[in-house]
Amino acid sequence: MTIQAKSELPALNDVRVLARRAWWVFLVSGLASVSFGVLALVRPGIALFVLATFFAVDILVDGVSSVVGAVQNRERDGWWLLLLLGLVGTLVGAYVLMNPPLSLLVFLYTVAFQAVAAGVLLVALGWKIRQRSTKEWILYVTGALSILFGLSMFVTPIAGSLSVVLFVAVWSIVTGALRIVFAFRVRNLPVASAA
Repeated sequence: MTIQAKSELPALNDVRVLARRAWWVFLVSGLASVSFGVLALVRPGIALFVLATFFAVDILVDGVSSVVGAVQNRERDGWWLLLLLGLVGTLVGAYVLMNPPLSLLVFLYTVAFQAVAAGVLLVALGWKIRQRSTKEWILYVTGALSILFGLSMFVTPIAGSLSVVLFVAVWSIVTGALRIVFAFRVRNLPVASAA
């Protein structure tokens, strides 16, 4: 036990040194996060445009990753469902990124369509793997939530977009404030001397 504690000391010390030296990174990222959160609350339209861009990139990266994963595992049963999921994400993400002046409503409907399509494909994937896994319920729940979110966006796109912006704004402010507090706490963190 003592030998293990001594062997863990250098690693713990390295982490403390890193945190102490990089305290300003946490401060800057925290300030940026809080600033974005406040901007999102004050100017939700601008925040929604930024979120739309990041969301499009996320969809595109997720889609490409799914396509690559499906192609690499095409000898597996159900690989084509992952391929379809990836193709939908890739096409939707690329379309939104290549058309930045899209109206807000068109973007929201694009998000809603992608959520419903992804939800349906996730439920289908869960159904396909139900005989080999006891965890398919996670895919069912995730798919159902995605479908419900997409349908709610179709019914009330503006209300849905504002609730998304509000959630992200609060999350940014809270996590940013925590990073700022952490930055000041680790700035003078004591570092164990090497024995």
